[in-house]
Amino acid sequence: MLLQTEHRFSVKDYYRMAETGVLRPDARVELIDGRIIDMSPIGPFHGGLVKRLSRIFNLKAKGRWIVSTQDPVRLDDHSEPEPDVMLLKPAPDDYTSRHPQPADVFLLIEVSDSTLEADQENKLPAYGRTDVPEVWIVNLNELTVEIYREPHFTGYRSKTVLHPGDQAAPLAFPDAVVNVGELLKR
Repeated sequence: MLLQTEHRFSVKDYYRMAETGVLRPDARVELIDGRIIDMSPIGPFHGGLVKRLSRIFNLKAKGRWIVSTQDPVRLDDHSEPEPDVMLLKPAPDDYTSRHPQPADVFLLIEVSDSTLEADQENKLPAYGRTDVPEVWIVNLNELTVEIYREPHFTGYRSKTVLHPGDQAAPLAFPDAVVNVGELLKR
């Protein structure tokens, strides 16, 4: 009996595919657990919320973090997703010599609508396994913010769901309060 095996790509393989044209220069893909995943198109509500989060967190930063939008984070040798927003530790070179890694992340945010299931079932465990300290999933389908903390090898031990009327703040910066209702308004 022949067993099927899955070939997992490394980040090095992934970049080599881009360099040689196997992956088109305009391909919207990301690498998660060795699998190359197509990214969904970004709709206006999703794109607007990413811009809103960027604006909110840039105004509150005061030099304490760098706001990164839709840029890669190198989780390990087989995962390099592109989350919607990250609050990163300041780096002298602004991460021009390497992509941020989990130890550089204060907060990682995914804005999810059609990707909700994949974000919860694929990305979230990868973030937890690599010790990203806190992940927010802005759930556009339910109009909630899911906050995940206490990473461990299968995901996160703590999950809190916030609704309009609630307030969210990164664990590392409790003064950087986000009004969930204002965030999710259309």
